Amino acid sequence: MSNIKLIGPSMPDMPWQDKPAGYQLPVWRYSENPIIKRNPLPNVARIFNSAVMQYGDGYIGVFRGEQRDGMPHIYLGRSKDAINWEFEPEKINFTDENGEPFMPVYAYDPRLVKVDDTYYIIWCQDGYGASIGMAKTTDFKTFTRIESPFLPYNRNAVLFPRRINGNYVMLSRPCDNGHTAFGDIFLSESPDMEFWGRHRHVMGKSDNWWESLKIGGGAAPIETSEGWLIFYHGVVNTCNGYVYSIGAAVLDINEPSRVLHRCSNYILTPEEWYEERGFVPNVCFPCATLSDSDTGRIAIYYGCADSYVGVAFTTVQDVWDYILKYDSVSLTDAELGKR
Repeated sequence: MSNIKLIGPSMPDMPWQDKPAGYQLPVWRYSENPIIKRNPLPNVARIFNSAVMQYGDGYIGVFRGEQRDGMPHIYLGRSKDAINWEFEPEKINFTDENGEPFMPVYAYDPRLVKVDDTYYIIWCQDGYGASIGMAKTTDFKTFTRIESPFLPYNRNAVLFPRRINGNYVMLSRPCDNGHTAFGDIFLSESPDMEFWGRHRHVMGKSDNWWESLKIGGGAAPIETSEGWLIFYHGVVNTCNGYVYSIGAAVLDINEPSRVLHRCSNYILTPEEWYEERGFVPNVCFPCATLSDSDTGRIAIYYGCADSYVGVAFTTVQDVWDYILKYDSVSLTDAELGKR
């Protein structure tokens, strides 16, 4: 199997634990999971499905805070080690382009991606139906909302961390207004973060049991020497409800609607108590990664049972070898995604 390298900055201080002796799978959990437990703030019952990244001399994150009245909002958190987090007590105050307050009715499952010199927060919200919310910041002090990129109904949007062929590129998952029982990943492009088009299909559910109902975008794509590495969620419907697992695939570096490789096996599925038992049981939901180009190390941040945040580790070589070993890319995956 070929060698693969991460393309990007060094992050020597990112969280890390070596693979346990004798462990056979490509992804292993942090031994101290969950890193964020219940009731983390006075008015917040649970934090989960949240995104983090390196910032300044530490780390910063946007967190889904499920308030005691059941409404989700986005909170800001900071950390020196990306494991132990301190949260601002009030939810993020979003404004419009004129600096006037402009709060979403509710907001959940945020992603955080830096493109050029701007940080973008992307979340799910009520935009007269399930839709995508977006905001930008350069200092994590002021947060300016951007018009929703798509019509309802849509969820699970995540930006690529750089422009491709001059355009911003974003993955999303069209859906319905309920707890969607279907869903494929699509890709859209924009020259200016305002007008979006060139919508193309990336990949859909498969015959693999763990992603046989629907799939959706997860962490921001990671640039590698062999293409864009993505971690996404796959869902199966069982007699006891939905089960969310984490999958992995590699997209073409210049035409990311083309899937080059797709692992038929999940790389992480609910097995530990904090993944199997919670407000919504049996959920592993990826929203962010940290990676170090010098060592190839990757830390995956994922929501656990809609109640906690967990971390898992891999290396780009470990996960690449596993994807190739169990590659099941289909003709539909490999096509350009337009008809």
